[in-house]
Amino acid sequence: MASKALIPFLVGMMLLTGVCNTLFTKYQDNQCVRNCDDPDPKNRKTFEQPVLQTAQMFVGEVGCWLVVGIMAAWQKYKSRYSPKADGYEAVDSADADNANDDAASITSEHPLVQPASAAKRRGNPDGLLRGFGILLLALPAICDILGTTLVNAGLFMVAASIYQMTRGALVLFVGLFSVVFLQRKLHLFQWVSLIGVVAGVALVGLAGVIWPDTKNALKQAADDAASVDALRAALGVVLIAGAQIFTATQFVLEEFLLERSSIEAIEVVGWEGLFGLAVTLIGMLVLHLVVGRTEAGRYGMFDMVEGFRQMVEYKAVWASSLLTMVSIGGFNFFGLSVTRSVSATARSTIDSCRTLFIWIVSLGLGWESFKGLQVVGFALLVYFTFLFNGVVQPPFKFLQPDEEVEELLPEEPIEHN
Repeated sequence: MASKALIPFLVGMMLLTGVCNTLFTKYQDNQCVRNCDDPDPKNRKTFEQPVLQTAQMFVGEVGCWLVVGIMAAWQKYKSRYSPKADGYEAVDSADADNANDDAASITSEHPLVQPASAAKRRGNPDGLLRGFGILLLALPAICDILGTTLVNAGLFMVAASIYQMTRGALVLFVGLFSVVFLQRKLHLFQWVSLIGVVAGVALVGLAGVIWPDTKNALKQAADDAASVDALRAALGVVLIAGAQIFTATQFVLEEFLLERSSIEAIEVVGWEGLFGLAVTLIGMLVLHLVVGRTEAGRYGMFDMVEGFRQMVEYKAVWASSLLTMVSIGGFNFFGLSVTRSVSATARSTIDSCRTLFIWIVSLGLGWESFKGLQVVGFALLVYFTFLFNGVVQPPFKFLQPDEEVEELLPEEPIEHN
């Protein structure tokens, strides 16, 4: 059960696992896997396998079934040695009357918009995600494949600061899709908050463009000499921006399905992992046969044999892969729990705060240098995230809504067992 008191824990774990996932992936991208002994750094090749990284993400999600199995075994063990197993459990009459009143009062304007608890009382415990309906989870899984692969590919082509700036568009897409497809109502101060979050992340990226780090500047100069930087940067921005549309669609689809079912979030992650891994492996095989085996595609991102060789032979790549699998499984579980307990839009705004923690850790590791404009950007990002989620009040009267705003953090648990 996801009570109001548990939501801060879910948010905190979502941020922690999300930060770890990004840092592990970035560490993996920096590992040299070919021509590492060449004295010329330009001839050294780092790990660039976005499709394989997408596959390892889904392996991590499939690992959630281990947790589901352990939880089921524990429940079976408890029930076997519980006193309830030997007799009947007394039920308080007041609780029973309240449950009956709740069941009788459940109504909805549309039959598909019934709460999960209502679906259980109608003898349909999983709502839409029942029987073959579980195949509906393939839809957000496919969106996850496209979004993650495009982001991984785009990150190779642009600086991390530009990646952060472009990724900030996610909250706008999620907010817009929630209004259009989920019939959500966002007040003026919430729209201003979404724009403010994007502006904050944009300032972080702008600081990186104006004052690039020395290592990045030298690498950029080498790319200029090769006459590929402009095209790669433009393509990278397009890929990352397009990825946010797929990610926003994934968030909204997950919220739509979770609202109409009572399935546990960890099971949703496991099913999406199974569907996503199957589709990704088929795609990897097709791309390897069509592109990876050609002369132009050999040693590239679609060469599946080379990608697996790099992962197995280099301990740093293998270790970071295992850590990424664990962190991504946890991140998706906690993210889905936030989506069910709050909303997809709140999840996307909270997720944007990952940039702040990643920046702090990157400074400590020496991956980035301190820039004052980034502090301003992060301050805007945190403030407008708090404003959207109701932690702080709108500063101006015209931004304050005339009617009562629906509380984002529910008073009563949303998940029912």
